[in-house]
Amino acid sequence: MSSPLGDRAINWKQNLNVLWFGTFVAGIGFSSISPFIALFIGQLGDYNATQTSIYSGMAFAAPFLVKMIVSPLWGILADKYGRKPMLLRASLGMAVVIGAMSLVTSAWQLIVLRLLQGVFSGFISNANALVAAETPKSHVGHASGKLATGNVSGTLIGPMIGGLIADTFGYRYTFLITGLAMMVAFILSIFFVHENFKPVPHEKGEKQPHFLSGIPTKQILFGMFLTTLFIQATNNSISPILSLYVKQLDPTSTNIALTAGIIQAINGVAMISVAPFFGRLGDKIGSHQILKFGLVFSMGVFFLTTFVQNVWQLGALRFLIGISDAALLPTVQAILAKYSPHDRISQVFSWNQSFQAAGNVTGPMIGSAVVLIGGYRGVFIATTILAGINLFLVRKNIKSIETDKN
Repeated sequence: MSSPLGDRAINWKQNLNVLWFGTFVAGIGFSSISPFIALFIGQLGDYNATQTSIYSGMAFAAPFLVKMIVSPLWGILADKYGRKPMLLRASLGMAVVIGAMSLVTSAWQLIVLRLLQGVFSGFISNANALVAAETPKSHVGHASGKLATGNVSGTLIGPMIGGLIADTFGYRYTFLITGLAMMVAFILSIFFVHENFKPVPHEKGEKQPHFLSGIPTKQILFGMFLTTLFIQATNNSISPILSLYVKQLDPTSTNIALTAGIIQAINGVAMISVAPFFGRLGDKIGSHQILKFGLVFSMGVFFLTTFVQNVWQLGALRFLIGISDAALLPTVQAILAKYSPHDRISQVFSWNQSFQAAGNVTGPMIGSAVVLIGGYRGVFIATTILAGINLFLVRKNIKSIETDKN
């Protein structure tokens, strides 16, 4: 008979593998529509160019705006009732909603379903919280690093997968296939994700503590929230103009959308390859060291991107950005896992998801605004500055991590 420790070791690895797949599919679900959203909406009605642009922007931003608002609520419920029930709620809800998008007949139906997709968020944050709670402390950095590659890689590779499915089978099949994949994640979570959840007892009538109140490490946690926001903003600032920038660099190309999708997906390829290494290294030398390296490295790469002359150079530098992401996003997850109180860990990760959604919304807005002033290359100057601000905030807000021995 296996020892309890052996059973636990098997369970946390099994949880990690199943939840990696789920977060990967969830990331695809939030991003796969981006390459063709305007084209799909154009098929849903007789809309002029202005209406199509407005509806496309609303449909793109809808799930992220809702996720910013509702994520903390799901975190509170997860800390009260368990993370696995929240995983099942989110995966089943997204499977149904994303699948239903294949049946829409108007732009407003698509927008409403995208809003509902935001309501059924929480899979990623609760997957992070469950892995953090169930993984032995000596493996948290590695596990968080691997899990973070699922969401981010799905988000980055999603546009390429969505574009390929749409070109091969049609726009509606992108939603149908993604919904079916999310249903697989739901079924796998039922049978293969295990949680040793014990709610923290509270006195009858005791009020839920205010967010971060009474947590000694709240400065570190809030610093990580801001770091997440800035990372997502810098990563997504190029999203609205990537295809246009590719067209400027290669005006004779006849595959602009596919080239842009591949360049965007290169980040995810790099991150999948490198993140586990940074996770293990962070367990040895300290997560804060990896975080600082990633920010300095990203500043250099963003600045160099300003001077690219062809799509090959752009692709190579975007690959390097994937390496910096591998050092940044998993490290943030590891630090949150290490410095969050066990009874509020789901709330912490849910708030982090809210800040992540805020970055997903503000990044494209910043990029679009900067293009009007400084052109496409100006976006990368702005991202370099944002990464510098992020580095300053990290050094200011997590000085106490420098003395951490774990």
